[in-house]
Amino acid sequence: MKKTNITVLGAGSWGTALALVLADNGHNVRLWGHTKEHIDSINETRMNQKYLPNIKLPEKVKGYYSLADALRDINIIVLAVPTKAVREVLTEIQTYLAEPVLIIHVSKGIEPDTLKRISEMIKEEMDPRMLENVVVLSGPSHAEEVSLRHPTTVTVASESIEAAETAQDLFMNQNFRVYTNTDVIGVELGGALKNIIALAAGISDGLGYGDNAKAALITRGLAEIVRLGIKMGANPLTFSGLTGIGDLIVTCTSVHSRNWRAGNMLGKGKDLEEVLTSMGMVVEGVRTTKAAYQLARHYDVDMPITTALYRVLFENINPKDAVDSLMARTKTHEMEDTVNFLDGRVEE
Repeated sequence: MKKTNITVLGAGSWGTALALVLADNGHNVRLWGHTKEHIDSINETRMNQKYLPNIKLPEKVKGYYSLADALRDINIIVLAVPTKAVREVLTEIQTYLAEPVLIIHVSKGIEPDTLKRISEMIKEEMDPRMLENVVVLSGPSHAEEVSLRHPTTVTVASESIEAAETAQDLFMNQNFRVYTNTDVIGVELGGALKNIIALAAGISDGLGYGDNAKAALITRGLAEIVRLGIKMGANPLTFSGLTGIGDLIVTCTSVHSRNWRAGNMLGKGKDLEEVLTSMGMVVEGVRTTKAAYQLARHYDVDMPITTALYRVLFENINPKDAVDSLMARTKTHEMEDTVNFLDGRVEE
């Protein structure tokens, strides 16, 4: 495809890593951040030392502090800001858009209280005349490894297969393989909800419970994700793919995972505020746990791991007590609450 100008909104680790992928593919990338000092450092050193230390950025990546300059004469936006900043940023960018844009969002979260997925937030906030289409990019992909050009495989999903294929063409190269999907609900839910299970896996590791416990959390966590996903209209097969089990495995088992690291500190006895302060980056799983707890109640879906984590994060329950309560649940048959992947039916 022809080379183009693309604006990445969000100069954190993931936004920067994706800017690098796009630049490797020959595109001119404008990397926008809200702190002038941070952007000046990126342009002067050709590195994002705050979020991706010692990774040299291609010359085709240029940092921008001014939204007006970052958005001038572009028609593709990669939205890489935290979930809590999505609405504010979308409201602001529309002042500077001259034509409809394709938005490819790469954040993984759900908004508490409204219970909106990010694509729904985008459609609510954007003037329809300025929104060409929405694509979500998700999958097992740590920014640290992408920036080192290690083999990575992700999925792009959109209600429009043409929009998904446009995103596929933009990002795909020999190091970064991209599949397409039309199940936006499933892809967004898989990417968001796995952060909850990663927090729980980190707590388990922090408590010293070992691999047996973590394997159980991952497996039963997937069952929770699929149960809720089906109730919300997702294709159950999506959760057996990259944005489901794939993303769940990598986020629950890697030291690169900020959600796992946050959970690990909680398991070792640190309180939530101390953990979030020491992380220095957004831990999406915390807000998503609140949203998922609300979704479970709204759809009447049994999500015991999510409920236990909610109690740890927001009701000050001791992490060990929460794990013990999971182990003491009423005995049941494993298949009683798992998904029949062939017909999408949840067996009671």
